[in-house]
Amino acid sequence: MALVDLRDMIQHAYKNSYAVGAFDLVSLDFLEAVIGAAERSRAPVILSVAEPHFSYYDLELMMPAVEAAAKRATVPVAIQLDHGSSLESAVNAIRHGCNGLMLDASQKNLPDNISATKTVVDMAHLCGVPVVGSVGHVAESANGNESLLTLPSEAKAFVERTGVDFLSVSIGTTQGQVKGKAKLDIKRLKQLHQELNVPLVIHGGTGLNEDQSRRMTSLGVAKINYFTGLSEVAAKAMQQQMKKSANASFIDLKKDVKHAIGEDVERCLRLWGSAGRAAEVMAQCALWLPVKHLVMYNVSGDREHDTEVMMAEGKRVLANIPGVREVFAGEVVEETESRYRYCWLIKFASQTVVNSYQANENKLAFKESFFQRLVGASFSIDFKEVSPRADSGFEIAYGRRYLGSQGESFSDAS
Repeated sequence: MALVDLRDMIQHAYKNSYAVGAFDLVSLDFLEAVIGAAERSRAPVILSVAEPHFSYYDLELMMPAVEAAAKRATVPVAIQLDHGSSLESAVNAIRHGCNGLMLDASQKNLPDNISATKTVVDMAHLCGVPVVGSVGHVAESANGNESLLTLPSEAKAFVERTGVDFLSVSIGTTQGQVKGKAKLDIKRLKQLHQELNVPLVIHGGTGLNEDQSRRMTSLGVAKINYFTGLSEVAAKAMQQQMKKSANASFIDLKKDVKHAIGEDVERCLRLWGSAGRAAEVMAQCALWLPVKHLVMYNVSGDREHDTEVMMAEGKRVLANIPGVREVFAGEVVEETESRYRYCWLIKFASQTVVNSYQANENKLAFKESFFQRLVGASFSIDFKEVSPRADSGFEIAYGRRYLGSQGESFSDAS
C-alpha cells in the first residue's frame, strides 16, 4: 500500500485495542522477512532502526532499502528510529527517511529526561514527525529491579511537559532472553492508562502470551517493540545449518534465516491483534509524502565566483535544517533554452516542513547574507509526490510563484 503517517497508524491501534509491531532491523534478511510476514498477515507494521545497532551497519546505506521496501509494500508501513540518544541523532534519522522517533533519555533523572525529550519533540513536530518518550527503564533480564518500573505520577508530568505523542513504559517486560512467561505489573499498567491520554509503548515483547497481550492492548498499549526473539530464531536457523555441514558457506548458513524470522513476525502480529487490519488502517492513515521545494533564479551582473560560494554555503546550511532530506544546487545545461540559469531543489521530509523551513533562523541568515545580495529574478514553488491513491495527474500540494525584481521575488523564494 504505502509509507504512511506513524501517528495515524498508532492512533488507530489505540482506539481499536490492538498493538502494531515495531521490529528492529539489522540486515536485509530482517527487512525482507518482516515485510513479507506483514503482507502475508495483512497487518500494518513499523520498520525500526535502533541506534544501538548502528555499529553493525551503516544507517546511510541501510535506509534507502528500508524506505524502498516501505513504499512498495502492499500493507501500511512506517519507519522509526528506536532508542535515539540525542537531538542530533533524531535530526539525522528524519534526514534519512524515518517518520517516527523514539528518544530514550530514561537513564537521566526526570527533569533532564523532560528537557532532552522536549527539545526533540519541538524539532520533530516542526517536521510533522511523532515522538515516543520513555519513563522507567526496561531491564535486560527477568530479575530487573522494581524501582526501574514506570511511576504513574512521573509519567503524567513527563507527558504534560514534553508533548510526546506516545509513551514507552516499563511494567516488567525485558529486553533480553525470557524463559517462560513474562511477569507483568498489570495493576501499574492500568494506572498508567487511566492517568495518561496517549498510546503506550512496550519494549521487550519477548515472552508475552495471548492473555497478557490482550490485557495490555485493552489498557492502552498500541505499539510493541521486538528484536531479541527475531535474533534468537535467526541464530538458531544458522546453527541448524552448521550442524548439517561443518563446512557450510555463508550463503548456506543464511538459507533458512528469512523463513524463521518471518514465522516469528507472523506469530507476533496474530498475538498482538494487528493481523488482518491493513485495509482499515490504510483507510484511516494519511500517506507520508515528501515535498520538493524548487527555486529557479538568475544572478545580478557577472558574479560567477560569488555564485559558486553561495551555492556551496547554501548546500551546507540548508542541508542541516531539520526536515531537509536533500539539497541539490544546479546550473542550467543549455542556457539558451531556459529563462533561469540556476536552481535549488530541496527535498523536505513532509509538507509540514515547508513552513518551519521558511522560518528557520539559519535559512533566514543565509538568505540575507547571500541570496538577497546576489539574486535578481526568481521563481519558487513546492511539489509533493503524486499520491498512489490518485488516478491521474500531478498534484501541487503547496505552490506560490515569485516572479519579478529582487525586492519583489525573494521574500519567500528560497
